[in-house]
Amino acid sequence: MSAPLPPSLHAELAQLLGDAWLTDPGERLAYAYDNSRRLALPDAVALPRTREQVQALVRACRRERVPLVARGRGTNTTGASVPVAGGVVVSFERMNRILDIRPGDRCAVVEPGVLNGDLQTALKPHGLFWPPDPTSAAYSSIGGNLACNAGGPRAVKYGASRDNVLALTAVTGAGELIVCGTATTKGSTGYDLHRLLVGSEGTLALIVEASLRLTPSAPARAALRAVYRDVSSAAQAVARLMAQPVTPSMLEFMDGQCVRLARDVGGADLPHEAGALLMIEADGDAHTLAHALDALKRAAAGEGLLSLDDAADEAAREKLWAARKALSPSLRTLAPGKINEDVVVPVSRIPELVDGVQSLAREFDLPIVCFGHAGNGNLHVNLLYDPADAAQSERAHAAMGRVFELALALGGTLSGEHGIGLAKRDFMPHAVGAQTLAVMRQIKRAFDPDGILNPGKLLPDE
Repeated sequence: MSAPLPPSLHAELAQLLGDAWLTDPGERLAYAYDNSRRLALPDAVALPRTREQVQALVRACRRERVPLVARGRGTNTTGASVPVAGGVVVSFERMNRILDIRPGDRCAVVEPGVLNGDLQTALKPHGLFWPPDPTSAAYSSIGGNLACNAGGPRAVKYGASRDNVLALTAVTGAGELIVCGTATTKGSTGYDLHRLLVGSEGTLALIVEASLRLTPSAPARAALRAVYRDVSSAAQAVARLMAQPVTPSMLEFMDGQCVRLARDVGGADLPHEAGALLMIEADGDAHTLAHALDALKRAAAGEGLLSLDDAADEAAREKLWAARKALSPSLRTLAPGKINEDVVVPVSRIPELVDGVQSLAREFDLPIVCFGHAGNGNLHVNLLYDPADAAQSERAHAAMGRVFELALALGGTLSGEHGIGLAKRDFMPHAVGAQTLAVMRQIKRAFDPDGILNPGKLLPDE
């Protein structure tokens, strides 16, 4: 925990920010936690409205060596925005303007506090959208999406946040304003710094403006639901789907445990012999969509397929998605708490990942279910337990460490879209070589020479 803020710093920032400088314990508590359920009280909270205020704030805190933790809406699950070292939380909720929408350039310029859902609403009349669509899209901020490289189901076709940003303006830990990238869709002028900042979890710089790459909305879409005898059959279908020319706009996976829950608890219409399920969507022009759907049907068909249903209209599509929507509420019937991590493996290794996870479930005597973005090999491993039971809690955290080891052993990595934060920081030396970690630390020092930006996150202690 950091020492109390120096009185001179408190007076300086109170004058800079006025009523946007919060020190009351009740007000600070609202910024002490995120969706990881971890909690640490900051010494103060800043709610800047301008980049100039952010610069002045960073320079003042650097002078006094006070930690700064950038915050969007706190929807992340890894503890990345929890102020474990105290200091000042910088919430960007008041920097929430859409500065420009340029349909001809397929570009939107926004401040970091703009909500993903609000941006999508503003883009809709222009026939455009910003592809990242995490589950929290309605209430997560663009700055937060960029900080952890958020993805979502559409990433299989359209990419994650890093693939959909053109330029960033940010304030480094030295208080310097830098502009990275370009508003053009092509550029080869020096280092690719804007892509470096995306996914850095506020450890390198504080984003104050983003130029985003937009995509035209497809006029039509259609869905398929493929039910398989076992995970191996479903994974082989994923490989076939991703090998043919028509890229699905979504390709979601549910293991047998998920299917059972969706059927028995959520009421979804699914066969009892189902061992895995794929939800497949295609989008495109109404005249060509039927051909794309046929190609996806051919790829989905094969050994182990039990049923293949398609949706002729939006109502039918919603009915097909009912199994996926019934899943999260159903998980609550198994246990009051869960650890949800988003490991990634090569698509061909999905069966080994799911089999290994089920072996761990038996070893640690806890239910574990897998679902997620199969086209990217990005599965959400949900380990269910009772946090009030000390023995279960200990087994749950030990099992999750083994899940990380399993993913790495299969040629995968620790996170596809949630990031590292606190939850996976200690596993970084297993995922990244010592020389690579050393380069990452050098980059950290170049951007943040005094280590005041989000200390204790992402990089393990030396």
